[in-house]
Amino acid sequence: MREDDVMKQKKIEKDKVTIEKMINLYCKDQHGSKDELCQDCSELLEYSWKRLELCRQGKNKPTCGKCPIHCYKPDMRERVRKVMRYAGPRMLIYHPLEALRHLFQSLSS
Repeated sequence: MREDDVMKQKKIEKDKVTIEKMINLYCKDQHGSKDELCQDCSELLEYSWKRLELCRQGKNKPTCGKCPIHCYKPDMRERVRKVMRYAGPRMLIYHPLEALRHLFQSLSS
């Protein structure tokens, strides 16, 4: 595997962790889930992971909000936006390192 591919894969894996934490936080607080995601949030997580796996941006991948290519279907994009609006500020409390990494990534892209 080329170095660029390795860097892209690491970035994708970090983004997967971030979106999973955000969806878990949202589902727990908004849908009352305890140990597992509800059906809707589980579907959203799987969809998000697939989109990340198929990302064509390479090692210079920006955060999805700043990406010039919108690869999410409109309804799924709105669902993710809703999750991020809710979970984003709360990530500073529950997952501060992830929140700061994501913030830094969005500012540098």
